Amino acid sequence: MELYRSRDFSAFFQDTFAFIKRHGKHFFKHFFIVNGILILVLMVLGYFFMQLYTEVLFGGMFQNDPNSIENYMNENGGLFILLMILFLTVFLIFTVLMNAYPALYLKLYNVNETTDFGTKAIVDSYKKNLGKLFIFLLSSILVSIPLMIVLGLLVFVLFITIIGIMVLPLVIGAFSLFFIMAFMEYLEDERGVWDCYGYSWKLMSSKFWAAVGSVGLFFLMSYLLQNIITIIAYVFGMVQFFVGIDNTATNPQDFQGTMSVVMIAMFVAGFLLGAFLNNIVLLNQGIVFYSLKEDNENINTKSIIDQIGSGE
Repeated sequence: MELYRSRDFSAFFQDTFAFIKRHGKHFFKHFFIVNGILILVLMVLGYFFMQLYTEVLFGGMFQNDPNSIENYMNENGGLFILLMILFLTVFLIFTVLMNAYPALYLKLYNVNETTDFGTKAIVDSYKKNLGKLFIFLLSSILVSIPLMIVLGLLVFVLFITIIGIMVLPLVIGAFSLFFIMAFMEYLEDERGVWDCYGYSWKLMSSKFWAAVGSVGLFFLMSYLLQNIITIIAYVFGMVQFFVGIDNTATNPQDFQGTMSVVMIAMFVAGFLLGAFLNNIVLLNQGIVFYSLKEDNENINTKSIIDQIGSGE
């Protein structure tokens, strides 16, 4: 599949799913290989964090002690805070690397014109662009502060009306697409980091409704699917809670252990599902980026003309 190709609204959808169908196995396989260590660390930290949480949540219920949570935090507050700091730090690093993965993967795919590359090439790409990741992260924080204020006010206004809530995915999609396209342009080594934001806006505004509408709908589909599965898992957890609570008088520790397993399983499943869906949304934004860049610069068209000229 050619990334540099002019697309309309429907083609953004079709080519995203076509790319996943053709190369999804290779894409996700190397995603979990490259990010596997961080995912395992997050899972371990999440396991201990959820164990502490269930002990605090259900311990007071079984002990009939109104001060049990306060006493527990006094005894284990340091461990709780340490786990929280470690979890947030690893999660931030993972989020940066995870959001960068589709952009780096698509760039390698475009350069090689195939998926004939492995984990080493992806890791080398991370190493090569590590400085850019750091610079772009800092610049994005500065750029996002005024945008977040405007976005927060806009989201507040949209929540007032039902129509506004329906438009909300478009707002989130536009915000995300703006930064992702700026980052992907920064990887192209053609512009400075600040110029990339202006170029991103130029691309996005060239086919605003088609591009933002596509990304917004992918966000909406991801949100609905994740919440449907979360609700199913929540209902299952509540059933386990009410079934098991009858046995708390005789076996409170067994019930607490069961609920710990359920909550940890929900956390792990929700985390992995979120990572999977987020990658699909980011792939869609990558497809949009290369399409809009082709519309503005005719990269593929010029390449074809050059090939015809060299053939003669």
